[in-house]
Amino acid sequence: MWMSDFGRLLEAEIPRLRRYARALTRDAARADDLVQSCLARAIAKEHLWQPGTDLRAWLFTILHNQNVNEVRRAVREGVAVAVEDVAPVLTMASNAGPRLQLRDLEHAISLLPEEQRQVILLVGLEGMRYEEVAAVLDIPIGTVRSRLSRGREMLRKLMDMKEDDAELPLQIQQSRPNSRSAREAA
Repeated sequence: MWMSDFGRLLEAEIPRLRRYARALTRDAARADDLVQSCLARAIAKEHLWQPGTDLRAWLFTILHNQNVNEVRRAVREGVAVAVEDVAPVLTMASNAGPRLQLRDLEHAISLLPEEQRQVILLVGLEGMRYEEVAAVLDIPIGTVRSRLSRGREMLRKLMDMKEDDAELPLQIQQSRPNSRSAREAA
């Protein structure tokens, strides 16, 4: 496989990597650094990727491992909190309802244990299949299902919603195996 082909394939995955990294880190600058280190590692380890296999899963595995390493390093070295991260938002747009709901969802997701948050983001935001998530996180598929179920239940409680609540965000509704849309499609 030519380097230019590998480069094009990598480039096509950058938006997904950035979206997942931003959801994981909740910080655009840290997310961009995480994606950059992931891409640098992927290019350095290109010889380990086998053409014909799932490049996205391979890249998400690298990104996940890079994030775990950074979190561990931050715990060892201590974490500094930027003033901007804790300063309250003073103004609100006139159409604040949806924005507030997204803010609350983002906050609820941030309260989930790391393991549940990763699975929720990969399945709900990235639309990955359970098998892909299991490969990315290097865990059994049953663990993926369990973490997803517990994570969704925790999100419902944090958002103070019932399981049938129509206001659940669309990505989470669609990823639920028992959702109304899944039942209607069957």
